[in-house]
Amino acid sequence: MIATTSTIDELIKNQNPFAGHIVVRPQQIWGKSYPDVSSINAHASNAVFDAVENIRNRKRETVGITITAEKGLGKSHIISRIRHRLQAEDNTLFIYMSKYDNLNQINYQFQQTVASSLRAFGNQKVMQWQEIAAALINDAKKCNYTPQQYISNIYPTWLNKYSSRTIDSLTEAVLKIKPDVNNPYIIRAILWTLSTTHAHYATYWLSGLEITPTQADILGLPNPKNEDREAEALSNVRQILDITSHYRVPVICFDELDNTNISDTGFTAAQIIASLAKDLYNSLKQGVLLLSMYPNTWNEQIRVLPQAEAVIDRLCSEQTDRQPITLKYLNSDDIIALVQQWLRDFYQENNQNPPYPLYPFDESKLKELGKGKPIVRSVLKWCAENFTSFILPDDKKSSLHPVQSYFDSELTNVETSIDSLMEEEKTISDSLRLGFRSLIGETVEGVTILSIENIPNQEHIDFKIIGNDKKVKIGVDVLQQAGGGYVTAALNKLTDYRKFHLTRGCLVRSKKINNAAVLARQHLQKLLQKLGGEWVLLQAKDIKPLLAIYFVWINCNSYGITEEQIFDFIKQQEIAINNPLIREILSDPSGQEPINLTDDELPMRIPQTVSSADSIELNL
Repeated sequence: MIATTSTIDELIKNQNPFAGHIVVRPQQIWGKSYPDVSSINAHASNAVFDAVENIRNRKRETVGITITAEKGLGKSHIISRIRHRLQAEDNTLFIYMSKYDNLNQINYQFQQTVASSLRAFGNQKVMQWQEIAAALINDAKKCNYTPQQYISNIYPTWLNKYSSRTIDSLTEAVLKIKPDVNNPYIIRAILWTLSTTHAHYATYWLSGLEITPTQADILGLPNPKNEDREAEALSNVRQILDITSHYRVPVICFDELDNTNISDTGFTAAQIIASLAKDLYNSLKQGVLLLSMYPNTWNEQIRVLPQAEAVIDRLCSEQTDRQPITLKYLNSDDIIALVQQWLRDFYQENNQNPPYPLYPFDESKLKELGKGKPIVRSVLKWCAENFTSFILPDDKKSSLHPVQSYFDSELTNVETSIDSLMEEEKTISDSLRLGFRSLIGETVEGVTILSIENIPNQEHIDFKIIGNDKKVKIGVDVLQQAGGGYVTAALNKLTDYRKFHLTRGCLVRSKKINNAAVLARQHLQKLLQKLGGEWVLLQAKDIKPLLAIYFVWINCNSYGITEEQIFDFIKQQEIAINNPLIREILSDPSGQEPINLTDDELPMRIPQTVSSADSIELNL
């Protein structure tokens, strides 16, 4: 039954499915995607699907594909389509990288990306790591259990019966069929991912991050040395990909390569990733390498690389005639199909049946958009801006702040991905920095903020708040990593007031600091009790609005709004000035550790759950 237009119009006034959804974010790559019309630029996604099929059929081993398109033409939409199509199939792994925060340690960052990507669920509704772990055991033990059977039934029984000797035995069995693996601890860590109690720490270790000594002892994994991590990272990644590619075709995507950052060696992100992709192409047993960039980036950065011909040969296979795949502009039919798909999903989610599929838009106006070579982003932006204009008279059109709808949408995105965002130190730090920048000139908790400054040539203190005629200088460090060595290094910097010209150090963290990390605890006590520093509890509810407005800010060009409008919205909505986290950073220190910290320590005992898998023997 068709709903009354008054009911639908009321829905339209309150919900805009296009607002804030102009830019594809990693959450849409991994989670629920935006509505997709598979016929739009199908040639690009089909090239990847064909490459995977050729590798499965042993016609190819490794394929490199590069997609070039102007900003907003739909590159990330294509990658999202690829991810969701592959997720529904078997025999592939998907790895996605779009952040290049430290070009001087790109191998280490890539290892973290691989580990994070493989934490995402595959088609068996478990982590991709767990799919690989089950495949390794099945191969070594000549059995055929599903990952879920190992997780829910077999592993609890084995661990209860044999404790950590379970992993000793399985590692030994796997190494017999994988004699080329140089680092047996990688196999051991992968096998630990099937234990729900230990999976988080195993994947943390696989990302190259340090775990606490107690955790390392329980898992039987040696902690990496900070000074060696970049050198070891590429070797570790190669071994991980060698192991996984025996069971799945890895599809490795490098997106958002057009940033302006430059490494210490003078190369851009695109150039460094192109060189990394070339190395991976040479070492991968099988896989697809997919790069996405602007045409200018390709022509002005990739084609001028030393040994550019060798790089291009690996980034553009003969399948694409050794040329990048270019995306096409939308035509009128594409626009109608795109908008209709978005509206279909919107009305279905809200249990409404509109008068006609494009309601409330006028089809002729949508077709007119197709005359000027529009891009996906501009079409969605037009829809966001005009969604209510077809049903409201001019004097009744929304008086909302121009930032409001984008903020609301980003806040929804943050809500759905807050668990992973709580681990992203740089993102949290950048959102705090933006909040403090918006308060320059304001007095909060007795501090009149003058400026927000970076501290060069160090990696731990994120920024410095200068206030009260430069009498107040607060160094802020967001620290979510575990591991005594990393925490100790961070606290050592935060307590060096003289070197970094601080009057106060402020640690922002949600997790406990292990008592076994003696040196870290000593630095902590010095910070809190001798130097008048502070440990501020990082809570999801406090950081969510700051993250949401930060994501609006970094996408402001795509949204067609200005920084001035964003700062005006922050002030109008009191997002920063009344934020508990910001106020606590500026307030007088308590000298105490926060309460309600999360426990980042492994339990000391193996779970005592005995299941119906008693008949399954490990044969130690």
